[in-house]
Amino acid sequence: MLNIIITNKTRIKLLLKFFLNSDTTSYLRKLSSEFGDSTNSIRIELNRMETAGLLSSKRQGNKKIYRANTLHPLFKDLNSILRKIVGIDSIIEKVALKVGDLKAAYLTGNLARGIDSGTIELILVGEDLDHSYITSLVKKAEKLVNRSISFTIVSSATAPDQLKSTQQLLIWGNPKFK
Repeated sequence: MLNIIITNKTRIKLLLKFFLNSDTTSYLRKLSSEFGDSTNSIRIELNRMETAGLLSSKRQGNKKIYRANTLHPLFKDLNSILRKIVGIDSIIEKVALKVGDLKAAYLTGNLARGIDSGTIELILVGEDLDHSYITSLVKKAEKLVNRSISFTIVSSATAPDQLKSTQQLLIWGNPKFK
């Protein structure tokens, strides 16, 4: 869908990388390795986005580290568009709001790292969540977002350890979840 609006594939990858999860940071060579694109094509887009104020950067040794400029007037709009395209809003509507004692829902995996993926990986934090009911809700959500959805249910007690080991993005609930 995004490739219809924005025809530059490198720009799409950068938008997903930095604007889906605003905590994401990266540098040129790492992006080139991740995307499989030339450093030159990535550098051109990074420079354009930085000149427009969409990205900010800082020097760290010999690396220039980029991140989304969350103060840019379009940040919230771009984040919202990407969440809709990826399907996060549908997941919240179809799954998170209908599950009983759900404390928090986290996006993990490739999408949390800003890499487009056909699978949405979730960690659901809560007590006594009905696995079969969530599975039926997830199947309905998969049809809406045209992506497969995998989920792991963890208790509030074990969640901090589970979340420590992976990059995640809180998509619903309270990050303290106690």
